Amino acid sequence: MPVIVLLACLTIYIMNKKIFFIGFLTIVAVIAFAIAPAVKHNSNNETKKENVAPEEGIRFIESNWAKAKAEAKKQGKLIFLDAYTTWCGPCRMLKRNTFPDKAAGEFFNKNFVNVALDMEKGDGLTVAATYGVNAYPTLIITDADGKLVTYTKGYIDAKQLVEFGKYGLSKK
Repeated sequence: MPVIVLLACLTIYIMNKKIFFIGFLTIVAVIAFAIAPAVKHNSNNETKKENVAPEEGIRFIESNWAKAKAEAKKQGKLIFLDAYTTWCGPCRMLKRNTFPDKAAGEFFNKNFVNVALDMEKGDGLTVAATYGVNAYPTLIITDADGKLVTYTKGYIDAKQLVEFGKYGLSKK
């Protein structure tokens, strides 16, 4: 927003009022169109979540690293960690497009204890420091004690996620 104000002031200084008014309306229109799809996607995300059957997609333990490690020890599995933030666009795309995938869900639910942690609060703060998480999303595979097996950064689709999981299992 401060950039828009600065641009508007600069426009007033350089151009006459008529051209400034047209430029200002253009800027407002661009912002309105940029925001409108995001609002529409957010409402669709909630609807889509409700329509995903509980047996489809990856099931996550939310916000509890200790519980994930205890469960991994109990089941003898590796841990798949979704290290995300609430403001991260690619993180939301993973939740919307990749994690609900049936094949990804079957693979990860069978082979991993899955945990999702917001890196800016709760257990996420400690986990982010432990693994040096500095980009979002970061997808991490650890053993049951929390020892790093492998990781990747950025958005990946369901097929790539399954390949990442297979790679992690091969390093076990």
